[in-house]
Amino acid sequence: CLSVGITVVQEARTEGVLEALRDLTSPRALVIRGGDRLRIPGREVVRGDLIVLAEGDRVPADARLVETAHLLADESLLTGEAVPVRKKLHAKATAQRPGGEDLDQVFSGSLIVGGAAVAEVTATGLLSEIGKIGKSLSLLETETPHLQKQMQSLVLWFALIGGAVSLAVVGLYGVTHGDWLAAILAGIAVGMSMLPEEFPMVLAVFMAMGAWRISAARVLTRRASAIETLGAASVLCTDKTGTLTENRMTIAALQLASGETSAPTAPLQPGFAALAMAGTLASATKPFDPMEKAFHSLTPLPKGMALQHSYPLSADLLAMTQVWQRDGQQIAYAKGAPEAVARLCGLPETALQTQVDALAAEGLRVLAVAEAPVVGALPATQTDLPFRLLGLVGLADPLRAAVPQAVATCKAAGIRVIMITGDHPTTAQAIARAAGLGKTAVITGDQLAQLDDAALKKALRHTNVFARIK
Repeated sequence: CLSVGITVVQEARTEGVLEALRDLTSPRALVIRGGDRLRIPGREVVRGDLIVLAEGDRVPADARLVETAHLLADESLLTGEAVPVRKKLHAKATAQRPGGEDLDQVFSGSLIVGGAAVAEVTATGLLSEIGKIGKSLSLLETETPHLQKQMQSLVLWFALIGGAVSLAVVGLYGVTHGDWLAAILAGIAVGMSMLPEEFPMVLAVFMAMGAWRISAARVLTRRASAIETLGAASVLCTDKTGTLTENRMTIAALQLASGETSAPTAPLQPGFAALAMAGTLASATKPFDPMEKAFHSLTPLPKGMALQHSYPLSADLLAMTQVWQRDGQQIAYAKGAPEAVARLCGLPETALQTQVDALAAEGLRVLAVAEAPVVGALPATQTDLPFRLLGLVGLADPLRAAVPQAVATCKAAGIRVIMITGDHPTTAQAIARAAGLGKTAVITGDQLAQLDDAALKKALRHTNVFARIK
């Protein structure tokens, strides 16, 4: 009764938490129906609905863009890529999957971090990309745990031996004593004493107690038999973004135009403080983009400045500019892809390549920052402003503090850890080194597709990192 009670309570608690999580993953959606804008639960969105998306919205269904204004989406839930991707209208509709720049589709579960759009719903529920993941998981067949198989085999052998001994007892007793009723009773008694009926019960109790104990460590157990599988694990495959890392961007390095580099530790030296402040002023005042949040976290907006104009990011120029006024003077601050900012500063697009490669080798996402004085009327485009390069900023999705110890614990237990991510190979290698996976070869998704089973089996012996995996 104790075992059954523990199992029922534990599974009921788990299902309750999972149900709460399901409710959290159903966002509210703003839809256009009959010309009116209605706010409805995300699960009530249907194919053909027009949904209105803005910064901070969670996309309720897969949809194709109808109108867009510099839309950026965080698709890390589907792709493992922490950096937001740009969306763009296409003249012709094509089948698309999450990941990559300039797609004209948004996907259920992704987060809008910049811009706005109107999109027509093309798939919901199990037909959406995130729904396909859930459907594939539901098709997995649950195997009988190894220990349970061994227990069944042991009980079967005991039953066969016990049955043979019982028959022998019945025969010998009946022949020697002539009382066949007593012989049958003796045979049954011997058979009952030899059958290990306690074994399955002891196993069930152990599994239930195991589920109860790991619940104290805030681990949900949907099936008690999974605890045995956990104990037998020899390889642990893990995602990077949001699992090994915190799934948020932080500034990890500042590099001035002169080449001088510094870590973002307080207090910042004047030159580096000016670079960080320029990055904040080149960001949205109320940011949703993880990289812009990183700038605001390092250096808050100064008081006494008024935003005058914004030049948004575009597909042609991957940089944005904010024009501010202070004490009657206007100054423009720009940030973006290093090659784009180099163009704004009148430099060759490859002028910063060496510095960018050096920072990227450390697993950093690199942005360039520039400033320009504004004299007279604002020009039509940001390319007409006389920008001066201030420097480069390296951003990283930081490793969770507990990860190196967790990886070391796994290694001590004889468990091999393999990292699988949609991120860039260089970034993946840097995170792997920081996590304690050591120097390891990296296999990308394209390389993986070219390997047959034998080649993959061989490569797996010395590869602990897989990058650019969809």
